[in-house]
Amino acid sequence: MRGLYPVEVVREAENALMTRVPEGSLMQRAARAIAVECVRQVRERRGRLVGAHVILLVGSGNNGGDALFAGAHLALRGLSVRAICVAASCHDAGARAFTAAGGRFVSGDLDLSTLEEECTNADLIVDGIVGIGARGALRDAAAHAVERANSSGAVRVAVDLPSGVDADTGDVDGVAFDADVTVTPGCLKPGLFLVPGRSHVGDVLLVDIGLEPELPEPDSRLIDPVDVAGLVTKPQENDHKYQRGVVAVAAGSRVYPGAAILAVGGSRYSGVGMVRFLDRADGVAEKVVSVYPDTVCDGSDLRSDAKVRAWVCGPGFTESDASTVQMVLSSDVPVVLDAGALRSLATDSELRSECRRRAERGCTMVITPHAGEYALVAGSDGESMTPQRLARELGVIVVHKGPGTTITAPSGLSFIDTAGVPDLACAGSGDVLTGLMAGMLAARPDQDPLVVVTAAVWLHGVAAQCAGRRQRPVVATDVRDCLPEAIAAARSGNLEGLRV
Repeated sequence: MRGLYPVEVVREAENALMTRVPEGSLMQRAARAIAVECVRQVRERRGRLVGAHVILLVGSGNNGGDALFAGAHLALRGLSVRAICVAASCHDAGARAFTAAGGRFVSGDLDLSTLEEECTNADLIVDGIVGIGARGALRDAAAHAVERANSSGAVRVAVDLPSGVDADTGDVDGVAFDADVTVTPGCLKPGLFLVPGRSHVGDVLLVDIGLEPELPEPDSRLIDPVDVAGLVTKPQENDHKYQRGVVAVAAGSRVYPGAAILAVGGSRYSGVGMVRFLDRADGVAEKVVSVYPDTVCDGSDLRSDAKVRAWVCGPGFTESDASTVQMVLSSDVPVVLDAGALRSLATDSELRSECRRRAERGCTMVITPHAGEYALVAGSDGESMTPQRLARELGVIVVHKGPGTTITAPSGLSFIDTAGVPDLACAGSGDVLTGLMAGMLAARPDQDPLVVVTAAVWLHGVAAQCAGRRQRPVVATDVRDCLPEAIAAARSGNLEGLRV
């Protein structure tokens, strides 16, 4: 898993490292890496370095210093490098090195026409305006420079993170630099992968500057495809269906029978040996079996079935189904609550108490709300109810679905999904995820449930990407049908063309 570190932690680690290395060496390490990437980008674009024009947009802080030292390296390679300072001053040592290497500052008034002319003539623009400590909107001069850079045809490289993007939250207040690649020294920051910031980042290049030994265990991480691959292994020669796991599904209603079909469909591709469907005599079971004849439908109390290792509960439920939610929660196997079950959880204090009792018994429970459902479950606490707090108070894993889905454990450890795509914004895709997730929990009871849940989220996103390759609108059944392709990609490690 790849760790993400907030600004406060990064600063502490940098300060600790700087006591042990020569002054300025960290900036030099970062600058060399930035320059190497700029050279690669220019060669890829033009085929040669001679005659290439590079513009540096620099602010007053260390981010500007990184850019200026990188510019010095580029000037020594024979590139034409000009720097535009958008602040009252710039990094002294960086400026001296830059001019000594043959770089030039753009002098005079920085009016819009000058900015536009410089950016229009550039082959590559480096953003060194503000760094990870910046908060809020860019000042006018910086904002104007970013706007002109964004409208140019130049390759755009950001230092550490694009100016205008909050390093901790990914928030963007106003304009932000649109990078083709972001060179981030030392460690990854959450804002690079959170919406809306991640849409400005481009490719992320992590540069080793020796910071890792100073960093603590991260509280936030990215999902690692390597970990997913370890959870989607093929059945062993002596396995039978019960060894592979049984998942029970309580889903659907007369109003929403399709939710049951989609949830069962997700479960079938999870690696389990059997899917059992709770028949509540509402006609849904017949519809499920007509699509999936290998589903076992049963109207009895499946809590007594020792073979059941996990439950799906809630897709397609209505207000009248709260008693079924209560029944499922009284079991001790992992439960994934979604949709209608979440609405019941939001209004029924006894169900919330049952969540806490399950946590005390050491039972795994996952809730998978989208933004609207999250607001319902959070209730009057509203925005102050962070996923970390909600996970802790209920004793559940919170999968907060949306652009940049996050997965948060009661311990506070969280993961950010980078595989999800806008194609998942379609009716029923969440039902497929719920089924897949519960099925994987049933299939891999030997694994950390948090890791299993993150793997399910990742596979769901990759399946949507695979479906999107068909160059037509994606619907939930497409995501379901592409799960085998996503699993095959994870097993083989062949992730070419996928955003992971």
